[in-house]
Amino acid sequence: MPEAPMGVENRANDRDKRALEFIENVTRNADEVQAQVLAAILTRNADTEYLNKYGLNGRTDRATFKKCLPVITYDDLKSEILRIANGDTSPILSAHPVSEFLTSSGTSAGERKLMPTIQEELERKTLLYSLLMPVMNQYMQGLDKGKGMYFFFIKSEAKTPGGLLARPVLTSYYKSRYFKERPYDPYNVYTSPNPTVLCPDAHQSMYSQLLCGLLQNNEVLRMGAVFASGFIRAIRFLEVHWRQFCLDIKTGSLNREVTDPSVRDAVGELLHPNPELADFVERQCSVQSWQGIITRLWPNTRYIDVIVTGAMAQYIPTLDYYSGGLPLVCTMYASSECYFGLNLKPLCKPSEVSYTLLPNMAYFEFLPVHRKQEEAGVILESPAPAIPKTLDEKEREELVELVDVKLGQEYELVVTTYAGLNRYRVGDVLRVTGFYNAAPQFHFVCRQNVVLSIDSDKTDEAELHSAVENSVKHLQPFDAQLIEYTSYADTSTIPGHYVLYWELRLNTKDCSVPSSVYEDCCLTVEESLNSVYRQGRASDNSIGPLEIRVVKEGTFDELMDYALSRGASINQYKAPRCIKFAPIVELLNSRVVHSYFSPQPPQWAPGCRKWVAT
Repeated sequence: MPEAPMGVENRANDRDKRALEFIENVTRNADEVQAQVLAAILTRNADTEYLNKYGLNGRTDRATFKKCLPVITYDDLKSEILRIANGDTSPILSAHPVSEFLTSSGTSAGERKLMPTIQEELERKTLLYSLLMPVMNQYMQGLDKGKGMYFFFIKSEAKTPGGLLARPVLTSYYKSRYFKERPYDPYNVYTSPNPTVLCPDAHQSMYSQLLCGLLQNNEVLRMGAVFASGFIRAIRFLEVHWRQFCLDIKTGSLNREVTDPSVRDAVGELLHPNPELADFVERQCSVQSWQGIITRLWPNTRYIDVIVTGAMAQYIPTLDYYSGGLPLVCTMYASSECYFGLNLKPLCKPSEVSYTLLPNMAYFEFLPVHRKQEEAGVILESPAPAIPKTLDEKEREELVELVDVKLGQEYELVVTTYAGLNRYRVGDVLRVTGFYNAAPQFHFVCRQNVVLSIDSDKTDEAELHSAVENSVKHLQPFDAQLIEYTSYADTSTIPGHYVLYWELRLNTKDCSVPSSVYEDCCLTVEESLNSVYRQGRASDNSIGPLEIRVVKEGTFDELMDYALSRGASINQYKAPRCIKFAPIVELLNSRVVHSYFSPQPPQWAPGCRKWVAT
């Protein structure tokens, strides 16, 4: 870990001042900065194949840009991206060489999307990271007097046929010099040595990071992970392995299951026999209730830094239980396509989190969204908007600039990046909640079309329906028919898992369906889902086995009756494909007659099955 140089506190204070001044400057001059960003992107990429195809001819003004270039989705770029992946080094999208692909949690045709990036994007990411603690220091003092216990992990990576790495955005960052060779910063000292973060074995990485956090428990002032789901998995891991941790601490000897030499060396520098600490951990973990376990084991912890917006909001009650009600802080808003902005009020309630988009990160446009409220809105919370993939001329004209969005209106985010994405639809729906100077602030509403999500997975309705259709083929030999179904992301288990509620009709009364067939149905659903889901199941262990709950005949009629009793129109009612509302979940669970789980993880391997364009 970096050593603390002399006079570092004064330099940290100066850094905070400069960071806050930077935020003030870019937000006060948001429109001017946006014009400069677009001009810079179009100037540098003027000779790219993509811009020339649409006849931009070196012009950099907004009007020409909007007139000439279409608003696009990933599928519109797939042929260009596959050419780059297969080794074409000509300036297709960007004048700067594509340094690697960042694999998105979003998918296309069942595979992770490949987002081209350039080397300098790491500098922009690092800039945004450098603003987080100066903002937090305005609300909470003394965070330089201790350490952050964060669970950082790398994930699998692959190489394209052209030799470019394809990996998640955070894996790219953690393996870069910007993370590995970062200068000492008293506000960003972590309990996890770099080798424990960079260990490719998820089990060894989790084990060693937790152990290091326990060894430094009184120094921890803040804890966190990227997603709330990942943080909860870490606490569950502790529940399973705390006895071994106690043994390691008591004896000063690291568990033999940790075999990575660099991890053993790094942990060995911290691990010495400490029976007193081992007894303390044992007393806390052996208590039947784990409510407040975080503040019991790490008594100086002041907040939990995790994403709890969007699909992650479902984990808030569990986090509150384990943390004893510590503040849940969401610091920044980012994706594989681009890093967008930060939360300038980090201690607000999770339901009130709004992100200020920084105008220097990319060129932003916003497509107005008019969501249709679902019949009996209690069935589907925050229904995803049905926005057409292709926009007509009138819809393109509706796009507005960053500074022209309207308070209370919802928009789909559209970005133009230095790496060569032009008028690209990210798929996130945002609601304008206010302004900081001239820069708007947005609440994350939802991801377009997503019905199920446990971790970084995103399953939409069409994909789920296709998977169910594939699975019910197993029922045909038994003359069984699927009458209706819905789904639920069950986060009461750790890790969470998908639940499908099936209502069946057995056309031959004397014939029953064996349990093994239902298990085959579960596995077929999983095999039919996208690679992000399958990686979560097979490699990351971030998603539990899929479950099918068979309900009594007539259950979905009862569900309709419930919706009608709450004001739904019988002429327009249709069974929801995903449920979240607690009374609906309770109704369905009360009608379950059998439950079956997937017997094994689905197949998954790093890389893409469709590198080559067809």
